[in-house]
Order: sequence, then C-alpha cells, then structure tokens
Amino acid sequence: MKTIMLFLIASASVLIVVTGCSKDPAKNLTEDESRIYITNHDSTYNFGASHTFTIADSVAVISNNQYVGKDLTAYDGQLIAALTAALVSQGYTLAEKGGPADLAVAVSVYNNDQTGIISYNDYGGYYGDYWDPYYWGYPGYSYYYPSYYGVYNFSETALAVDMFDLKNAAGTNQLKNVWSALIRGSGIFNSANINGQVQALFNQSAYLKIN
Repeated sequence: MKTIMLFLIASASVLIVVTGCSKDPAKNLTEDESRIYITNHDSTYNFGASHTFTIADSVAVISNNQYVGKDLTAYDGQLIAALTAALVSQGYTLAEKGGPADLAVAVSVYNNDQTGIISYNDYGGYYGDYWDPYYWGYPGYSYYYPSYYGVYNFSETALAVDMFDLKNAAGTNQLKNVWSALIRGSGIFNSANINGQVQALFNQSAYLKIN
C-alpha cells in the first residue's frame, strides 16, 4: 500500500494537495514533449497481403468508460483526412464507400475524470523508517502520524486509432484488431498538431508500409 501511495504522489498532476521543495520537471515540458505515442500490432498478421482500406467517417466518443455516441467536429474531419493520407502514403488504397476492403480503421476519443480521497497514514511511516528516534535524542520512542487526508482529481483525454482485419473476417466470424495506436498528453486536440501526431504513429509502425 505504501508503494501505491508513493507512486500517486510522484505522478504528475494527480495530487493537488501535496507540496514540496523540489522542482517538478513535468511542469517544464512543452506540449510536444508531454505527448506519448503508444502503438501495438498483431505480429502474425501479414500487412503486405492487404491493399485496400476503409475508414470511419465519424469519431466514437467514450466518457468514463461509457460509449456516448459518435461525433464529427472540424478537428475530427481533419484527423480522418490525415490518417487517410498517411495510409495511402504507406501503399494502401482507399476503397469506395460501401465497397469491399481488406482493412477498416476506426478513431475514438476517450475522456476520463476521477476524484477521490487518499489517506496519508498508509505511507507516512515510510519516512520515519529512515530516522531512528535516537537520532533526535529520544531513544525508545516511536513515531506517531496524525490522520492526514488529501483530495485528488485526475482528468485525462486520449485519442485512439484501431485497425481491423476485414479480409479474413468471413472465415473467422470476427473482426480481429491488427493495429492499435494511442496518443496521450497536452495539445492532442489542437488541429495544428494533427499531421505531426499522425506521422509519429506511423514512424513507429514501420511494419504498416507495403510499398
């Protein structure tokens, strides 16, 4: 339990009531530096055998792990266009709407907000473990920590892109996810960052290139 509490304190922007004398490096990050790009894929899938794709014309919105609907803002439209252009540059061909395609691409936006209370009692003694009471001239004494509580608020938004195998769906009776990408951090919904963010995802997904 102590380890969990200490981790929460160290996490950027999680606890709003903890103060300290050391500088927080996370506060000095630029928007570009704060963004995290995570990609993963099915290593058994042969992307080279797939040539066409279709992409959703809207974005799914998930709030606190609940699907709330689809949306198509100006940002969403630009993002879909950027993803389409990036896939074409990788060698894929955009299929006609409603026509057959080897791959399907979907975009989702995640919004999560959490608020709670943390008791510091669980980790307070951690610091005392390093200082025997004898150090202060009180041998035989033990440490006492009064009840301290802190409120934390955690708000996070993320952008996800998923690619599904349509080519083999009929044979398996399922849509298999073959590539996933996630972007977290500041400024991810700034239109000026769209092209750079999409490029970053494909830069670390070299296996997608088929031409």
